[in-house]
Amino acid sequence: MTAARRESSLGMGDWLIFGGAVALALFGVAMIYSAGELDVPSSVTGIWQKQAVWLVISLVVFFAVLRVDVRWLEWVAPLAYVLGIFGLVVVLVAGAGDGPRSWIRFGSVGFQPSEFAKIATILMLARLLSGRKSSPQHLWDTLPYVGVVLLPMALIVLQPDLGTASVFMALLVAALFWAGLPASQMVLFLSPFLSLAFAFSTPLWGVWFLLLVGFLYWTRAFLGESLAIIAVNLAMGVLVRPAWGSLATYQRQRILAFLQPEADPQGAGWHLMQSQVAIGSGGWLGKGFTLGTQKRLAFLPEQHTDFIFAVVGEEIGFVGILLVLIVLSVVLWRVVRIAERAPDPFASMVVFGIFAFWFAHAVANIGMTVGLLPITGLPLTFLSYGGSFLLVSFISLAIVQRIASELKRGA
Repeated sequence: MTAARRESSLGMGDWLIFGGAVALALFGVAMIYSAGELDVPSSVTGIWQKQAVWLVISLVVFFAVLRVDVRWLEWVAPLAYVLGIFGLVVVLVAGAGDGPRSWIRFGSVGFQPSEFAKIATILMLARLLSGRKSSPQHLWDTLPYVGVVLLPMALIVLQPDLGTASVFMALLVAALFWAGLPASQMVLFLSPFLSLAFAFSTPLWGVWFLLLVGFLYWTRAFLGESLAIIAVNLAMGVLVRPAWGSLATYQRQRILAFLQPEADPQGAGWHLMQSQVAIGSGGWLGKGFTLGTQKRLAFLPEQHTDFIFAVVGEEIGFVGILLVLIVLSVVLWRVVRIAERAPDPFASMVVFGIFAFWFAHAVANIGMTVGLLPITGLPLTFLSYGGSFLLVSFISLAIVQRIASELKRGA
């Protein structure tokens, strides 16, 4: 059998993406094992075995999804979206979890419907946007897609899980960008989020608001559109303080710790400061596998999930971090290339949505680990502990591979 026929029989479209993803997942199992090697008793010890089992399950599901035709995915997108919303509603009624109420458990086995809702939302956005005769040109054109994303976002915010909710916004921005929304309209679309960020400083928000008004005049936006944007940005500036008061205590602490971790080194700033110490102490080659002192003494919190990147930095050093980033970057780059080359608008939109999903998790996790972003609790793509996240990541990988395979056959 020739190499081309073997590739066709497996349905694999890009071996580099598959190999990189599996390598990251296996490395993740190894680092989760190391995260459990502590000098104090911990529930994390031995948890790598569960991740290994989830990896086997994910690979089995991967090869099953790999056989699914892309046209069937387009047809089933609305049903997947409805089921995703249903799962999020069930979580609010009967969910479990320490902190956010985001899990549905059956005995010792649990899963997060929010993870499955991500891929369902990607499919739904792709179906709706690919069905347009032309690219969206104005903000009014984006309203149906905003509604598709706001519904799961709102349900996730109620859990409350602001980190996961932010991923859905990243999916929306990526979808609108890939659908061809003009750059000026994208700036206006993102303006309320900038107002929210600047509203904590009245002078800064005032400068931003004047710049926004000037930008609206320069772009000659429609009157109704301009008034709506101004109203929303004003609302963001006025409501930010009541919204701050409505956040859970741990959410406010995470934001304060990001802004000034040294102000409360034994409390809210502990996570970030210990993470930075762990990464910095690793040097070029690290302290050695399982030998990280910050981790072994349990100074590094959530070392198997949120701060797995800090374990890599402490034990494998800068070289290990660089290798992880290179492999992850190659995987993401190859995914974008598939999205660019896919002739079918639905397939292209789905692949780029999956890129946004993986990229958002990577940026958020690494950013919070080194102190560039607030702590959100988002796992690192393919590496962090979490069965639901790993399974959905491999389902997404199978969809990318299927589309890449069909692209090769059509070439």
